[in-house]
Amino acid sequence: MNSKLIKKIVAGVLMAVALPALAHHSFYAEFDSNKVVKLEGTVIKMQWVNPHSWLYINVKNAEGKDEEWMVEGGSPGVLLRLGWTKDSLPPGTKIIVNGFMSKDGSHRANTRNIEFPDGRTMEMGSSSQKDSKP
Repeated sequence: MNSKLIKKIVAGVLMAVALPALAHHSFYAEFDSNKVVKLEGTVIKMQWVNPHSWLYINVKNAEGKDEEWMVEGGSPGVLLRLGWTKDSLPPGTKIIVNGFMSKDGSHRANTRNIEFPDGRTMEMGSSSQKDSKP
């Protein structure tokens, strides 16, 4: 076999093995446990993807303009064990997200829990619940 082809195959295998490790991160790599955030808004959509779910919400800023925020939660398996279903957060639902800001200052957060207008609170199973305090 050609040595260039072997090198390409080895490089491809190494990249395929490394990508999942790069995709997953620790809470402290992206979020700041000292920057607590409380976001009040309405649900745009919820993505049930691994390794973390993503909740998209519209939040009004200080000037009254809508900002789209991405909020990281636990994996779909964790959400199911916590009592979530894919119908738990339909678009338009008003919620309050309690969590932590991203380190890069973008409109991203890691959530501790979600509060509903009726007073219910649900945990989101995020990595922040294991090793940080709100």
